[in-house]
Amino acid sequence: MRRWQRKWWCLVILGIACLGRLRAAEMSFDFGPTWVDRVPDGFRSLLAGEGQPGQWQIIWDEVPSALPPLSEKAPVVSRRTVLAQLSEDSTDERFPILVYDPLLLGDFTFTTRFKTVRGQRERMAGVVFRLQDERNFYVVRASSLGNTFRFYKVVDGQRGPLIGPTVEVPSGIWHELAVECRGNQIRCLLNGRELIPPLTDPTFARGRVGFWTKSDSVTYFADAKVIFTPLEPPAQKLVEQALQRFPRVRDLRIYARSGHMQRLVVVGARDRAALGESGGTTEERVLEEGRPYYVPQKDVSVVVCPLRDRNGDPVAAVRIWLERRPGETGQAALGRAQPIVRHLQAQVRYQTDLVE
Repeated sequence: MRRWQRKWWCLVILGIACLGRLRAAEMSFDFGPTWVDRVPDGFRSLLAGEGQPGQWQIIWDEVPSALPPLSEKAPVVSRRTVLAQLSEDSTDERFPILVYDPLLLGDFTFTTRFKTVRGQRERMAGVVFRLQDERNFYVVRASSLGNTFRFYKVVDGQRGPLIGPTVEVPSGIWHELAVECRGNQIRCLLNGRELIPPLTDPTFARGRVGFWTKSDSVTYFADAKVIFTPLEPPAQKLVEQALQRFPRVRDLRIYARSGHMQRLVVVGARDRAALGESGGTTEERVLEEGRPYYVPQKDVSVVVCPLRDRNGDPVAAVRIWLERRPGETGQAALGRAQPIVRHLQAQVRYQTDLVE
């Protein structure tokens, strides 16, 4: 498993384990030197509107410290890596978006520093949140040419009313933007000031976060982090219910792909520490071929079966550990696993019933 993937899953588990219930976890986005001239893993470029896709990549820039200097001789700025949108396509209704795929959020606080660098038509920086796709999301953005700070939502590709004040947002200077969502309550802050009155909107209850620009805006982002209440994958609840119904099952794990990630990961398990672990070749084969496999071990019989949606298509793989019976054949073990698979399958209409 890649380091960033393991990191955010560990944060999720830490938040869950604190009191046996969901508590806040925190994750900082990795814009480190490892990713110079490319997009960090986990991010996906989208385009709302028209024109060319965004050109997102990590570059070097001078960034002032977010902390007060320890002494008068301490450097005021340092050369660091930042996220940049560099395309200067001046199409008017063009909105490049870079979304972070692995993390589906409900309640959260998302903060980032930004700097508008150049742009003839526009010079904007913003964040999207509770994003469903490029046609459905919330956005809050700041404009250095228009001197505005605005919130709006996009539903089925249609932009709603712009809400927010006129405020100076100098270009070439680093600013901080923050968004907080709690249920259907939304707060938007610029440089620590809540310039937009608290909003109430129930359109999107959960979704992904990302970075946003408009038209020919060249914009940099840095020091992005999110504090959030982890959303437990629905598959976790299905596993726990199945283990109560079938108490003789030694262990049970569901493997699926979340969002646009191609990697197969554990989305439900007896041991929550296993969440996010990668699936193996057997799980991949079960999904690809749509047939079960028997994996005999010393003390247990392990069966890996496809989990199908309402159309009969495999959308996940289920690994089941059963007590091994003397002389038991693979066919017999597969037969014992079928009631468990049917129980799970009865509750899965779509792949999103497992991961969202």
